[in-house]
Amino acid sequence: MSDSDEQQQRRESKHKAAMQKQKAKVDARIEEASTERGVAVLVTGNGKGKSSSAFGMVLRALGYGQKVGVVQFIKGEQLSGEELFVRDHLPQVDFYQMGTGFTWNTQDRSGDIAAARTTWEKALAMLQDPAYDLVVLDELTYMIGYDYLPEQEIIDAIANRPCEQSVVITGRGGGSALQEVVDTVSEVKDVKHAFRAGIKARRGVDY
Repeated sequence: MSDSDEQQQRRESKHKAAMQKQKAKVDARIEEASTERGVAVLVTGNGKGKSSSAFGMVLRALGYGQKVGVVQFIKGEQLSGEELFVRDHLPQVDFYQMGTGFTWNTQDRSGDIAAARTTWEKALAMLQDPAYDLVVLDELTYMIGYDYLPEQEIIDAIANRPCEQSVVITGRGGGSALQEVVDTVSEVKDVKHAFRAGIKARRGVDY
């Protein structure tokens, strides 16, 4: 056997040992995860892709034949590609959109609060209905940040939802109380964005 063959064999043996060790760790963690219930996920941060991540989970749930509800806060009349697809091709998804646009466009705090309350009532009904396997609350964090909805009411609704129901919340911030009540927090970091280089938002990519 040549030196190069021996080196290759040692590398393969080392790799196999490392992978066996990694597999043992993963298997142990899976074994420890014995609780069966729905989860609450917060996708936050200043980067692009929070809502897209949530819609990915919508498709995942639909793949298992689960019942899904989507409620969008803040978003305006211009629907994104995934929103158009849900509306036009996925009638089994209960979809509600606040539709007032961003608060800096409306410049009407009392109107925004009224719209937020109406939208929240739709979300609350889903969070109380065990028929829903997954509920997406897109951009809900802004309702807390702008003080449009009572934070404690939101926290209580998420904490007291049906045991088997999962919920995904998106938006920047959200506060420590929201992070405390959810099970998983993922932060999308803004490292670089085409918009800052003067590149227009692209249909099918940005919206």
